Amino acid sequence: MTAEATEPMEGAPLIRPSSTDHPLYDSVVEACRTVYDPEIPVNIYDLGLVYTIDISPENEVDITMTLTAPGCPVAGEMPGWVQDAVEPLDGIKGVNVQLTWQPQWGMDMMSDEARLELGFM
Repeated sequence: MTAEATEPMEGAPLIRPSSTDHPLYDSVVEACRTVYDPEIPVNIYDLGLVYTIDISPENEVDITMTLTAPGCPVAGEMPGWVQDAVEPLDGIKGVNVQLTWQPQWGMDMMSDEARLELGFM
């Protein structure tokens, strides 16, 4: 597992597309929804902290995510929590979680469910 911040390559989109057509994609999303930011009572997926779920044909999962702020007190732990949630899924061969700060997270990245839960709708 890597918990280092990554920078996008010049000309590349800030958020790489996810493998939404992979048969394990929905299971990985549901596993991500079991991980919560300890300061906000909403899971990290609905908060919009998971930017990319890339699943290879060999079922290796690369997750690119961010945190609500670079100074988040669980910055060192959150990637491990995500890895621990996804890795036990049937069929998963390995999980790599990377933190990025680009693009910076904003409240507009939250799902409607998260906005409703937090009283923004």
